[in-house]
Amino acid sequence: MTGRPLTIAEINDRIAAIRDNLRELIEQAAANSGAADEDLISDRIARQETELGELMRLRDQLSAAAHGLAVDNFR
Repeated sequence: MTGRPLTIAEINDRIAAIRDNLRELIEQAAANSGAADEDLISDRIARQETELGELMRLRDQLSAAAHGLAVDNFR
């Protein structure tokens, strides 16, 4: 990160990129065989899903704050 807070638009861009990455990883997992490949892709998918969840929570918090809603409702 750059050290400054992300805007909702930047968060949305990152969410879209992660969703694209997840689609690609799932396609790779379907095309590849072998335990080592599956483990690697599984780990990458898990990391991407974690980051996606964090970004979506952050976006919801920023959106709620921008609309004057209680941020605690989104935790």
